[in-house]
Amino acid sequence: MVKTLDDAERIVILSGAGLSTAAGIPDFRGPEGLWTRDPYAELVSTLSWYLRDEDVRKAAWRRRADPAAWAARPTRAHRAIVELERQGRLRAIVTQNTDGLHQLAGSSPELVHEVHGSMRTWRCEMCGRTGPMEEMVDRVHAGEKDPRCPFCGGVTRATVILFEEVLDPAVLEASVAAVEDCDAMVAVGTTLGVYPVAGLFPLALEHGALGVIANASETAFDDEADEVVRGRLDDTLPALLGTPDVQ
Repeated sequence: MVKTLDDAERIVILSGAGLSTAAGIPDFRGPEGLWTRDPYAELVSTLSWYLRDEDVRKAAWRRRADPAAWAARPTRAHRAIVELERQGRLRAIVTQNTDGLHQLAGSSPELVHEVHGSMRTWRCEMCGRTGPMEEMVDRVHAGEKDPRCPFCGGVTRATVILFEEVLDPAVLEASVAAVEDCDAMVAVGTTLGVYPVAGLFPLALEHGALGVIANASETAFDDEADEVVRGRLDDTLPALLGTPDVQ
């Protein structure tokens, strides 16, 4: 077992909503979260409601087409993780976020495991065809309130995991494999309270990895971590990862 993060050569980053909120994306469950301010928003994230209720789908597409949803940009913390990859010390990124900011910052897509899916692609529920979300957003801006699949006319949606859906087994398996192979895990911007992803932190510890937590508030595993860092992620994460010069 490595004794410090500086010695680690196979680091897994486990990222959560705190990394996204620092980029200007509101969370769901917090005091100012989307579900807190607008309970109707939770219906948009529930599969059965989305499939059967046209008004719910229209509300979902209004949110997806909102320019504010696409205005967020990677932060210094995201870029610190990219630099870690350039140093050859990043084993994988396991993220609960659906915003695609890790890839936008420059992280290799094959290293990013999006456990809850992605807002940046769409999928048809009938034929399974997919494409970049920009295609559908352009159609909404052109006046379509509930854009259908251009191939079969089926209901379309973002490839984000909704309530009542199971997580993608392939993504979970890849995440577990990375965790079992790492020599250090850094949980970033997550309270480690949402399972099954939260269970990856103790799994890493069980396999002998160093456990580090960087989060603004307390987490469920602070007492078990080897190191806990509080503060703004843009300030703390570059120093923690040994990439303090990243801008």
